[in-house]
Amino acid sequence: MVECEMCGFEITVEKNAAVGELVACGQCGQEFEITGVNPLKLSKAPETEEDFGE
Repeated sequence: MVECEMCGFEITVEKNAAVGELVACGQCGQEFEITGVNPLKLSKAPETEEDFGE
């Protein structure tokens, strides 16, 4: 488990999680990308911008 940097909620990550996977906080909904697994490290996921079909 790791603490959400936005709200402090404990985020549970699967034991077999891999670098690059996305996880979301169960309380505030913020998405994080797994950037390390031993030790577990999360970074705020990049926001995707709508391209409106361009």
